[in-house]
Amino acid sequence: MDLDLAGKVAIVTGSSRGIGRAIAARLVEEGADVVFCARGEEVLRAAVDDTAGPGRAYGVAADVSTSEGAEAVVSAAQEQFGGLDIVVNNVGGSGARTFDDTDAADLAAVLDKNVVPALLVSRSALAGLRARGGGVIAIISSVFGRESGGGPSYNLAKAAEISLAKSMARDLAKDRIRVFSVAPGSVRFPGGSWDKRMLDDPEGTTAFVEREIPWGRFGTADEIADVVTFLVSSRAAWVVGACVPVDGGQSRAF
Repeated sequence: MDLDLAGKVAIVTGSSRGIGRAIAARLVEEGADVVFCARGEEVLRAAVDDTAGPGRAYGVAADVSTSEGAEAVVSAAQEQFGGLDIVVNNVGGSGARTFDDTDAADLAAVLDKNVVPALLVSRSALAGLRARGGGVIAIISSVFGRESGGGPSYNLAKAAEISLAKSMARDLAKDRIRVFSVAPGSVRFPGGSWDKRMLDDPEGTTAFVEREIPWGRFGTADEIADVVTFLVSSRAAWVVGACVPVDGGQSRAF
């Protein structure tokens, strides 16, 4: 299937490793020109260097939880590739695991890792997307944005991302800017949280998989990337405001 992504310009935040890196790499493979973004310059450079075309990859080391960082990434897309068509807000992170350990500082920190970057990058991108006559904004949330299961602040932030995507979708449809969210289930990749848990507690983590994921294994970053790549393409033009779970049956919500 031709996804009609050749020549499109995309930004993927949090793309030096894991799900973000897989999404960015898949878009480049489909012919899009992609701005990779992360705070760590060395690992970001490695991700860009390891990505094969036909599209082009360009890396920007920036903290997109700040207005300056968000604007730098959007400016790079304009300066390097001449415009902007697709924004994938993937950057995120967790916090305290229990309510006893959750306080205002923890909540603020987790919102800063997840919701604030999605808001800032999306707002910075609006002028460029409108100049193209429309575009796509995706927000990568989590199964734990749809139901309980993660830490309190993480649950709240990921639910807020889904809500933000819905609000944006309705507001921006008039500009032909299509917005949606994706809710990955538990995904294992090298250096990720589930990888660390498996190495630290293989018995307990295996029991979690057997208990919580009907498909019987963790997901992979590439499996999430394949779905996101389709969803940002013109082949998914009628997906507006939806939250799409990609979780091996892990979620219990309808």
